[in-house]
Amino acid sequence: MNTSVSNRVAAIQMVSTHDIDANLNEARKLLAKASSEGALIAVLPENFAVLATDQMVDCGQVEVSAQPVIRTFLAEQAKKLGMWIVGGSLPLADRPDGSSIEERVRSSCLVFDDQGREVARYDKIHLFDATIDDAHGQYRESDTFEPGEQLVTLDTPVGKLGLAVCYDLRFPELFRALREKGAEWVCLPSAFTWQTGNAHWHVLTRARAIENQVWIVAPGQGGQNSERRRTYGHSLICDPWGKVVKELAEGAGVLTAELDVEQLSQLRKRMPVWDHRRL
Repeated sequence: MNTSVSNRVAAIQMVSTHDIDANLNEARKLLAKASSEGALIAVLPENFAVLATDQMVDCGQVEVSAQPVIRTFLAEQAKKLGMWIVGGSLPLADRPDGSSIEERVRSSCLVFDDQGREVARYDKIHLFDATIDDAHGQYRESDTFEPGEQLVTLDTPVGKLGLAVCYDLRFPELFRALREKGAEWVCLPSAFTWQTGNAHWHVLTRARAIENQVWIVAPGQGGQNSERRRTYGHSLICDPWGKVVKELAEGAGVLTAELDVEQLSQLRKRMPVWDHRRL
């Protein structure tokens, strides 16, 4: 991890709607707030700009064209604010190798450095196909999205970051693999349903932090996004001991915290769980 004085990160919670322009305007304000609070990196939630399923494919085509809207927004904001941005997730109608996708898209988490350069891309591996007892009822991400297959870590100003998105949280082997690749913190842009979040959000985020001895920065959608969709929120930043150091229940807002370098280092030395693995 970076040993500079500041290792401040921001988790941005939103209540995105089906209005892409409004979502981008809200993200702009929240990113500016994160920057003003000294964050070196800000992490947006899943589907921060595009929420409606019926918009995903068309938007995904635009985002791989010569004039992308959301990618341009993220690059411009990163450069303007002099801050790294993890762009939650957005639809892309191509794969990392450049091949086109027909009829579906990838749910992609893009990272931009403080010069506005796109430096990493992670495509969500685990897709949420489930029946939930809420107004929405049936969730079938695989009808719209093609799953990714590549793990992604990268060096950032606050240490080595592992990328994951929402439903990935339920698959501990992914987080294990990110730690194996050197991750010191993992970001988890999310849009958990209220029902699943209320049941499992805290216990799973804390467990992933504890068992892998990593910081977790988990921004979510948090509120009534549409008539039929309510998201859980409770965006949080969790330390490697499993303590939630910052949390926001509902509504748009910004959480910031320092990722304590010494705490992480000392914990791994005092309790070398990684060296004790037998399987």
